[in-house]
Amino acid sequence: MEHISLTINQTTTNTIIKLTANSILTSGSHEYNTIDEAKNSPLAQQLFHLPFIKRVLISANFIALERFSIVEWTDVQEEVKEQIESYLNKGGKLILEETTKKLIPVEVYAEVTPNPSVLKFVSNKRLVESDLEYKNIEEAKNSPLATELYNFPFVKEVFISENYVSITKFDVIEWNEVTNEIRSFIKQFVAEGKIIVTEITTQNATPSQNKNTTDNAENLDDVSKQIISILDEYIRPAVAADGGNILFQSYNEEEKVVSVILQGACSGCPSSTITLKNGIENMLKQLIPGKIEEVVAVNY
Repeated sequence: MEHISLTINQTTTNTIIKLTANSILTSGSHEYNTIDEAKNSPLAQQLFHLPFIKRVLISANFIALERFSIVEWTDVQEEVKEQIESYLNKGGKLILEETTKKLIPVEVYAEVTPNPSVLKFVSNKRLVESDLEYKNIEEAKNSPLATELYNFPFVKEVFISENYVSITKFDVIEWNEVTNEIRSFIKQFVAEGKIIVTEITTQNATPSQNKNTTDNAENLDDVSKQIISILDEYIRPAVAADGGNILFQSYNEEEKVVSVILQGACSGCPSSTITLKNGIENMLKQLIPGKIEEVVAVNY
């Protein structure tokens, strides 16, 4: 390995000297104004421990140093040069390779929903396996994404589905003021590979974790099974497109009343009543004649 030697060059500014090397030191240029900025340069950190060093510039074949006025360069420059030469010839690192975390390529875009208080942020990557609804930050303990979203003071509720996040806001702000901010945050969160949701336990599971699986349906009557099938096949895809979800809660055979749970953009939406009555209720009446009189949302 070639012995590195430095030559002291004066500059037009008397507080700055330039130490030119006889070989290439590094690629690019790196400027440090404080020791905190020099975290990726062991040499610069060492130099900042000298009380008179104000600024360090490391380039391809030279190191420039700016001093405070407490000393003159003529008094210390030889000692500094020898210190740097000794450091480099002992194999000391000039610049550490920055370990930048590789980001996952992801796109996130915002979609309006029928509910003016809710915006849907759609990702081209799968986020979760099952729907998750959080009415407040306490419920969001098992979701780092939802927890961080609640750091935005205008976030009221968070609903996370397979490839989108529906956010309900308080009325203190308009969506056009914060849409880009939220979109960028979610995109960065997903791109960095952060955990969306931790393991779901019975204690923190929301109603969406108890959705209509085959196991749950085995204990239901035939009409309830039919209702679940219709909701899954015809209704859920449509409400998901609007940033929401619908879950079967119960069927009262005597009163012929179906109770459902609305989530995400569907919860509290002004048009939900119309959808519930003119859409879902009419469809169930037609497909299961004589068995359905009314459909109600238990959490509306």
